[in-house]
Amino acid sequence: MAHHPNLKKLLKTLLQILGTALALSLVLQKIDIHQLFTTIKSANPWYLLLALFFFNLSKLFNAFRLNRFLKVIGIELSMFYNLKLYYLGMFYNLFLPGGVGGDGYKIYVLQKNHGLKMINIFHAVLWDRIGGMFALLFLSIVLLLPSAFALEFPQLVPYAWAALAAIYPLLLLTNRLFYKQFIGVFTVTAAESMMVQVTQTLSAFFILQAIALQANHIDYLAIFLISTIATILPITIGGAGAREITFYYLLNFVQLDTNPGVALSLIFFGMNAISSLVGVLTRIRHEKSAPAS
Repeated sequence: MAHHPNLKKLLKTLLQILGTALALSLVLQKIDIHQLFTTIKSANPWYLLLALFFFNLSKLFNAFRLNRFLKVIGIELSMFYNLKLYYLGMFYNLFLPGGVGGDGYKIYVLQKNHGLKMINIFHAVLWDRIGGMFALLFLSIVLLLPSAFALEFPQLVPYAWAALAAIYPLLLLTNRLFYKQFIGVFTVTAAESMMVQVTQTLSAFFILQAIALQANHIDYLAIFLISTIATILPITIGGAGAREITFYYLLNFVQLDTNPGVALSLIFFGMNAISSLVGVLTRIRHEKSAPAS
C-alpha cells in the first residue's frame, strides 16, 4: 500500500509527458518545420535580448508581489534570498507538470525554515497565483477586444466589456471575503500583477520583432496571453506543447500564419528555460545553508 502514492505520481507524470509529446507532435506535423527553424535561426539577437530582459523583469515583479504576501503572514525574506527562491521555483515549474511544482517546493522550504503553519504559507502562495490569474484575464480581454476574434464574434464584445469591468471588483470582493489578511496590500499587489503581465507581453512583442512579423501583432499577443492560461492546466510538462497547440489552432481559426506563433512560443519557452537555470545554482547553494530571516 505504501507504494500507491508513488505509483500514482509516476502515472500522472507519464500521462503529462505523453500529453506534451502528443501536443508537440500534432503541431509539428501540421506546420512546415524547415520554415519554423529558419524563422527561429534568423531571429534578430538584439530584439531577443530585449525580450529576455522584459521576461526577467516580469519575474522580478512576480517575486516582489509574493514577498509582500509573505511579509503579511510574518515571513521576512531579504530581497536577494526571495529572488533566489523565486528562480528556484521557476526551475521546478518548468520541469514539473502544470506549473505548480515550484509553488509546492517554495511552501515546503518556507515552512521548514520559518516554522509557520503550512496552511498560512499555502494561502499566501495561492492568493499570489489568484491575483496573477485575474491580471492575466484582464489583459487578455483588453487585447482580444481590438483583435480579429472581436470581428469574428461581434455578439460577444458587450460581454467582454462587462467582464472587463467586473474583474477587479470581483477580485476585491474575493479578497475581502476569503483573504482579509491581504487586503492592506491589495492595490500595490494588483498593480504588480498587471506589471507582470505587461512585461511578459512586451517580451512576446520583442520576440515578434525579432522574427520580423510585420502585421497582426495584437492577434498574436492576445493568443500569447490565452496560451499562458493553457500552460497552467496540468496536462503537459512545464506547459510545453499546451502553448504551441493553442497558437496553432487559434491562429488557424482567424486564418493567420501559424509559423510565427509557434516560433514565438518555442523561443519564449527557451527564454524561460535559460532564465530558470539560475534556479539550479540556487538549489545547490540553498541546500547547503538555510537563510537568515
